[in-house]
Amino acid sequence: MAEIYELFLIGLTLLTAFLAVKLERIIHSVVAFLFMSVLTALLFLVLNAPYATIFQLLVYAGAVVVLILITLHTIKRW
Repeated sequence: MAEIYELFLIGLTLLTAFLAVKLERIIHSVVAFLFMSVLTALLFLVLNAPYATIFQLLVYAGAVVVLILITLHTIKRW
């Protein structure tokens, strides 16, 4: 049963990674990157890796996305 969840999460992760690269607007790419990071964390959780899950959520889904959004906001002000 876990294999079905793994394959489903892998498919969604690949789809959102593709969208993060191919979307025209940068804010849509950032949202796709956020979803990709959360899906990767869920994949780690299914694979029984809780520390990797927490690290993925804190660093990538949290810090990197916030850093990108703050940078976009700062650039837009100029």
